[in-house]
Amino acid sequence: MPIASSTEISMFYGWWQFSVCLFAFFCLMAIWYHIGKRQNDYGPVWLAISILCWAFSGLVEIVFLDNGEVGAHFKEGLRSILSLMNSLFILMALPCFKYLPKHFDPVIKSKFWAYIVGIPFLFALLPTLHKMFLAREASVINELDVFYALLTLIFLGFVLWESFKKRRLPLLGWLSTLTVIITLIAQIYKLLDNTINLLLFSAIFKTSLIMLFFALALSWVKELTETLIPESHNLKLTFPYGKQAVNIKGFPGYESRVVELTPALYKLLRTFAERKLHTSEGWLEIKPKNFEASKNYDINDHNELKRLIIALLDGLFGKRNWTKDKHLTPLKNTLFQMSENRERKIRLLIPKSNISIDNE
Repeated sequence: MPIASSTEISMFYGWWQFSVCLFAFFCLMAIWYHIGKRQNDYGPVWLAISILCWAFSGLVEIVFLDNGEVGAHFKEGLRSILSLMNSLFILMALPCFKYLPKHFDPVIKSKFWAYIVGIPFLFALLPTLHKMFLAREASVINELDVFYALLTLIFLGFVLWESFKKRRLPLLGWLSTLTVIITLIAQIYKLLDNTINLLLFSAIFKTSLIMLFFALALSWVKELTETLIPESHNLKLTFPYGKQAVNIKGFPGYESRVVELTPALYKLLRTFAERKLHTSEGWLEIKPKNFEASKNYDINDHNELKRLIIALLDGLFGKRNWTKDKHLTPLKNTLFQMSENRERKIRLLIPKSNISIDNE
């Protein structure tokens, strides 16, 4: 069986990279068009454009395949520029990520992030263009985009890990770490100018990163479905014996979720449940501003009820990983009903059959 020459391998790799990355670009853009556009989230767009840079890099591999030493020189220069652009677009996508590591969050979310990633990009791009047109050897072009890629990998690795961990997908978090390590090895081979091994590791890490980007998009869709607030009749509350917690069933993607509460908030929620089970109407009364000193009220003020809802949301979705419009208000409307005729009256809206209190 004849052994393929380096030219044939480069041709195959070029067509593979161009076709696969172009297809991945259109797929990510389609996901954004159908879902992300409505959410006003442009993270998938930046990631898609970064993959498009790889597609153009594969096209460069094909076009400059047999153009001699001059062609090889320009090929390396163009590939280096596209590599820099790929890293830049990945870095531009990071502020759109919902979950960021605590030590990186202030930096990535700051108004200076564009300068933090843009200035190093220019410092790498301008010398690359200079060497591309004036240097005699193509090998000296590779170093600058490698260093910029290392900066990208540091941020990307931590952000991917945090995103998958917060979405309860630890295996994907470990796979993202493995992909970052493989990418680092590919960058080392790029400095060593080992063509065959570089193509091998480049194909591996690009394929892995593309699959991780799709896994990230699917985890985002998964989170959107799981954070939908169910209807009242679909929710079930169970109060385990001896614990200051409530077991909540009915949310998509999970059989049950256990939320631990402070003693005061647990007592309030349990009072709602007991009043629903043991009385005909189940109302609790909120203390008015001009209250009667001789009368006992179930709830001191509306803030106490708000604290209960916030505690439930933090336990369900993670601390502050929710919004007022999509989570707080819908959950309040799902759990509680205000009296239409009598002011400052509120009761649990969940059916009696869906409430269970373990007393033993």
